[in-house]
Amino acid sequence: MFKSRKNKGVYDQPDPESKKGRKKLGATAGIVVILFIALYLFAGSVYTLKENEYAVVTTFGVPDVVEESGIHVKIPYIQQLKKVPKTINGFPIGYETNSEEFVDKESFMITRDYNFVNVDFYVAYKVTDPVKYLYASENPIAILKNLTQSYIRDTIGLYDVDSVITTGKNEIQASIKDKIVTRLEEEDIGIQLVNITIQDAEPPTQEVINAFKNVENAKQGKETSINKANQKRNEDIPAARAAADETVKTAQAQAEERVNEAKGQTARLNELYAEYQKYPLITKQRMFYETMEEILPGMKVIIEKSDGTTQTMLPLESFTGASFANGGSGQNGQADGQRNSAAGSQNGTGQSNSTAASGSGMAGDEDAQ
Repeated sequence: MFKSRKNKGVYDQPDPESKKGRKKLGATAGIVVILFIALYLFAGSVYTLKENEYAVVTTFGVPDVVEESGIHVKIPYIQQLKKVPKTINGFPIGYETNSEEFVDKESFMITRDYNFVNVDFYVAYKVTDPVKYLYASENPIAILKNLTQSYIRDTIGLYDVDSVITTGKNEIQASIKDKIVTRLEEEDIGIQLVNITIQDAEPPTQEVINAFKNVENAKQGKETSINKANQKRNEDIPAARAAADETVKTAQAQAEERVNEAKGQTARLNELYAEYQKYPLITKQRMFYETMEEILPGMKVIIEKSDGTTQTMLPLESFTGASFANGGSGQNGQADGQRNSAAGSQNGTGQSNSTAASGSGMAGDEDAQ
């Protein structure tokens, strides 16, 4: 019915140049896509690790830990990368980090003596095993926080409120830390407790706070008094010991002196006795003269006359002074002295005679003995 055209028009014929353009555009787009995919794969295969980070690379579910810092390469889509910090991290318990206000459900606790107290802590931890940290538990930080809260309440309940607020903080911290460290070793979730610190501990009301402040001031006053007493004791005890040592040394010196003196007297008496055995009479005379030399200078001789008057004969100084003062009596005494002197000079041996008489008397005594 209809006949097809045998002759095609100009527009029905294909253009070789347009075909070349479309091919070139398609090749360019393919190159761009390939480059984009290559860049994407390259970016996903290269990662940088800092010094304070672990890298856990998982290949078909098998984890491998990379600790060296720097640039590393992994296989995209086949290997998965997770970074874990090496540094010490922490979290608060009982207060907000930003506002530093108490969180009552965490900080409000009861003590052994049934008092209420607000206590807040800061927990510091670090990752020791990144593989266990990522895969041994779903949320190791939450586990650590729950364990810490449990042991905090358990430990605070063993102390009275005074110890919690004032003197027992260090002991409470050490006890809680030991319990948590032991439990984490049992759980083995790849984290380690570094430290737990009581940030603040105070009663829940202002009246109780003021009362505890007064108690604390009293304790400080007590400590001050004790320190002053100890200081006084430390000053007085050495002084007393020094005085005691001095007294003991003085007594020892006196004892030694008296012993030496007694020994000297004993030796002198022994020597004197030995001489006495050799020459009894001469020894007696010498002892008599020595005794008189010691006695006469301190002796006072007073002669009472028949008329009731007295005259001092010894010591000679007083006798001489009295003779000059009394005039006649002094002249008489001087005359008597001159006569005695003259008689002695004429005799020549007045003193010798008296000495001889004394000697003869002693000799008579010796013969009588």
